[in-house]
Amino acid sequence: MTDLPDERPAVPGPWLVNRRLALASGGAVAIGAALAGCTGGAASTPTPSAVDTTQPLAPPLQPGTAIPAGQVEAAAARLDALIADLLAKSTVPGLATAVVHRGKVLYAKGFGVRRVGTPGDVGPDTVFQLASVSKSVGATVVASQVAGGVVDWTTPVRRHLPGFALKDAYVSSQLTIADLYAHRSGLPGHAGDLLEDLGYDQAQILRRLRYLALQPFRISYNYTNFGMTAAAQAVANAAGLDWASLSERALYGPLGMTHTSSRFADYQGHPERAYTHVKIDGAWTPKYVRRPDAQSPAGGVSSSVNDLAKWMIMVLGDGTGPDGRKIVDPKALTPAVTPQIVSSPASTAAARAGCYGYGFDVTVQSSGRTQVSHSGAFSAGAGTHFLLSPLEGFGIVTLTNGTPVGAAETLNQQFADLAVYGRPVFDWWALYSGAFAGLSEPFGELAGKQPPANPKPASDPTLLAGTYANDYVGTALVEASGSRLTRLRLGPKRTPVALRHWDGDTYVYEPAGESANPGSVSKLTFARGRGGRASAMTIEYYQQDGMGTFTRRA
Repeated sequence: MTDLPDERPAVPGPWLVNRRLALASGGAVAIGAALAGCTGGAASTPTPSAVDTTQPLAPPLQPGTAIPAGQVEAAAARLDALIADLLAKSTVPGLATAVVHRGKVLYAKGFGVRRVGTPGDVGPDTVFQLASVSKSVGATVVASQVAGGVVDWTTPVRRHLPGFALKDAYVSSQLTIADLYAHRSGLPGHAGDLLEDLGYDQAQILRRLRYLALQPFRISYNYTNFGMTAAAQAVANAAGLDWASLSERALYGPLGMTHTSSRFADYQGHPERAYTHVKIDGAWTPKYVRRPDAQSPAGGVSSSVNDLAKWMIMVLGDGTGPDGRKIVDPKALTPAVTPQIVSSPASTAAARAGCYGYGFDVTVQSSGRTQVSHSGAFSAGAGTHFLLSPLEGFGIVTLTNGTPVGAAETLNQQFADLAVYGRPVFDWWALYSGAFAGLSEPFGELAGKQPPANPKPASDPTLLAGTYANDYVGTALVEASGSRLTRLRLGPKRTPVALRHWDGDTYVYEPAGESANPGSVSKLTFARGRGGRASAMTIEYYQQDGMGTFTRRA
């Protein structure tokens, strides 16, 4: 009998890259039956004092088919060849990978270059931006504070972040650290991301979340960077430190993670950092710089695979680091790495539901083994992923410095196949490269389209130009010159973008930032009031949050 997947594997996730895609898989089974033992063929009934009937008993963790001795090590020995093949397919500029097993590092290597066109190879100490893998790292920082009695997972966020509010007063009063780390606050997906692109700082973004309509509390899963950031800030306040300093004291220092930081400045100043790259006209280019300090707990960690190997050993060791030192109490860590909400309901009776813990994706594979993982991605040029098998005690992390194409996820799943089954069982590159291809699609109804050959004339610009108000996005200034509208100013610095007439009262502009892929086009449309003067303006791009309507000021 073979122990192979019996259906199309599901894609683990979610990850920080694009507002239009968050994939997850997994599941869990609760056992609530007490079992009676047998001795010499005769039933042995335990006395009432021998069994705690208030607690369900779970069967021992025993996979249907055991992994042969040496199979994980054999899988690690094949990584060089797998990586060579993957680099040829994905063409990412640089990649680093580390594997741990039963508290030991089996593999740690780098490949490719840190920056295209500049000398400098990737090594196991090369520092990459982790993007959303930061969530899992940060969750272990929170677990350390839970273990130390600074907070609890069920601590209300408002206790240590006074004034933080969402649109519903009851939700605001009941919202806990756990709710935000499990993405079950009711906030819409990626709430606040568009504000970060406009240049708002963390405090400004957290304050503006209160204007967003909510989905049902604690039963809705929506992946949010700034919801999690609010919870982490509450924890940091309780500890009396900023988040980056708390992370250093609670986790990076004790684990000896000397190449890890939650400050962008530390990454930027590191002599061995991997630059982010995007593909332009088929060539990788280090064009964009991603500064994620505003959402540091959710996307702002930078690290190396050597450092992350220490972290994986700690997580797999129930909070104990490579040197035997206890970093986090298991009782505080376990809730983070176990299912807390269904993130993706099963599509069929035979399929597996996806689950999320506190900052960790938790899945059950076809082999019956639990897999703990997370992906991270910046469209500016970072693709990362780690995968842990708690039952078998192995973990793998892969970091890349190119726009996410599924390379990190592919390699880690290929390794897991070899470690568990002894041979490849699925074409992971076909699955992931196809899934990630959609992430590069531009935003907007008019993206990729040509303006009408004979557009309706533009209205008198004095009827449309002016100042427009929006509680969430802020003030918008629409400027005119001659017979057309020319510029739109948004954000705390009133950053201008060029407006282009499309048809009648419709104008367009090209939004920029992490959430806007190249080629994105947003419409501006106007509602007319008395005398033909515009009374409101709708910006298509911000309708993603349901906050695209701006009211004209007198």
